[in-house]
Amino acid sequence: MVKIEDFLNYLRYERNRSELTVCNYEQSLKDFEAYFKNRDNHLSWESVDSDIIRDWMESLMDKGDMASTVNTRLSAVRSFFRFALSRGMVECDPSHVVKGPKRQKPLPSYMREADMDRLIDLSQMWEDSYDGLRARTIIILFYETGMRLAEMTALDDQDIDFAAHQLKVTGKRNKQRIIPFGEELEQTLVTYMAQRDQQPTIADSKALIRNDKGERMTRSQIERIVNQRLSLVTTQKKRSPHVLRHSFATAMLNNGAGLENVQKLLGHASVATTEIYTHTTFEQLKRAYEKAHPRA
Repeated sequence: MVKIEDFLNYLRYERNRSELTVCNYEQSLKDFEAYFKNRDNHLSWESVDSDIIRDWMESLMDKGDMASTVNTRLSAVRSFFRFALSRGMVECDPSHVVKGPKRQKPLPSYMREADMDRLIDLSQMWEDSYDGLRARTIIILFYETGMRLAEMTALDDQDIDFAAHQLKVTGKRNKQRIIPFGEELEQTLVTYMAQRDQQPTIADSKALIRNDKGERMTRSQIERIVNQRLSLVTTQKKRSPHVLRHSFATAMLNNGAGLENVQKLLGHASVATTEIYTHTTFEQLKRAYEKAHPRA
């Protein structure tokens, strides 16, 4: 006869699992047992089949459990059946053919175009100083190129080709790519670099973005600037350079750019990585539909 307690003791004394782990297994197993008993009082661990397990998982999803939670509970059932089968307590393991739900990747956080326009265009968002100009340059660089934080910190003056309106960045695994830019970023960079080179603390550096000592600005320094500036127009928790990269990709797709073009601009090895932004833009479309259609 199959007993949950035998399995729990096995976990405690033979596998040396923590009491927290044992309690989690116990909760999952008793939940499943209560489910199939409530469904049919004649069912037992020896008689449940894979369809019963799938129905139980579906009921968990219907109650709002996330895919990760359901997979954890399914893992407990699988472990129990493997134990019972190895001890001859059951004749077969119905759980080994059951696949857990796919974990949904969280949609990337991004800034709305209206918020970015307000941040960049309104003069009251920026103090009339070198620090304000440098901060605005950093924000525009991220938003208009989609580059990564590491790519910006590594950017040198020589990587910018003003005549061709393009810049060269070095991405993951030292792969280089060319990103075009427009007149707004050109004027911003020209103004920033002119004021930067007039600063009394400027050291002999080839870096584009420099701190107050004239040294290449660090990741944490840039992150702090981005967080502070985005907080002026949004209350969302994530206010990082990567949010601006997401915002670039989302804005491009929303305004008609092709997926493969955005992939190349972002430096993704596979277009599958870029496809997550299509979910973001579809969510925007869905919200607009639900808001605007009288019978939605």
